[in-house]
Parts: sequence; structure tokens; C-alpha cells
Amino acid sequence: MLNYNNHIEIKPDIRFGKPVIKGTRISVSDILSMLADNMCISEIIEDFPQLKSDDIKACLQYASFNERIVAYAV
Repeated sequence: MLNYNNHIEIKPDIRFGKPVIKGTRISVSDILSMLADNMCISEIIEDFPQLKSDDIKACLQYASFNERIVAYAV
């Protein structure tokens, strides 16, 4: 099973502490925006060849996990 912690990192000195794909400056929100704009995984990888499909899936998993945290907090 995919574990987003293996793909996503948060560092204060990278993108102002936004979650990014490890080893890049590509944020989770960047990937989510691309997916929301109807880009498919293969198109994103074509634009950013350093990414793997699991990196993009990890962004979705990260967003889903954090949505549940917000829902429980409310």
C-alpha cells in the first residue's frame, strides 16, 4: 500500500513550508490543481519527468488524509 510519507515532505525553507513532493519544489496543491484542471497523471509526468505516478497518487492520499482531519476537527 502506498504511504504518502514516503513521497511528501514539509520543510520550512521550501515553498514556505507547504507540503511538496520529496526532492522537488512541486507542491501537493500544484498537483491537485493540475488534476482539477483535468490533466491526467501521464500528462503531469510528461511536464515533470522527475515525478513518478506514485508521487501524484501520494498527493491525493495526503489531501484525503488531511481532509479527514479537518472534518473531525469541526
